[in-house]
Amino acid sequence: MVVDGVSEGTESEGTEAAEDGVDRLFHALADTTRRDILRRCVRDDLSVSRLAEAYPMSFAAVQKHVAVLERAGLVVKRRRGREQLVRTDPDAVGRARQALDELETAWRGRVERMSRLLAGEAETDVPDPLEGPER
Repeated sequence: MVVDGVSEGTESEGTEAAEDGVDRLFHALADTTRRDILRRCVRDDLSVSRLAEAYPMSFAAVQKHVAVLERAGLVVKRRRGREQLVRTDPDAVGRARQALDELETAWRGRVERMSRLLAGEAETDVPDPLEGPER
């Protein structure tokens, strides 16, 4: 059953995993420092210590921000000697855009259906993409 866009019951594991990934993605993007790290690392691979120099916080705090970005799949870390270099993954940014595009499409459909109802037109049997499949 779907209530206010939240599903209960027998969601498939793949859908749940995808939703968890989207949640991690937007959680990571919700922070100003993490968005700035993404911008810096899109131009060049930067070490975590180099990143830490740019912020008024501890090295450990910057490491935690990078870890959040890495769990969300927004950055990739690789070792070069003793350094860990951070690079923005442009494909992950595309996944964020795709998630937003899907939400926009669903909400535009809802607004269109509400407009038809307000205008007195009969509701068509178009499923609401935010509610998922009928159960």
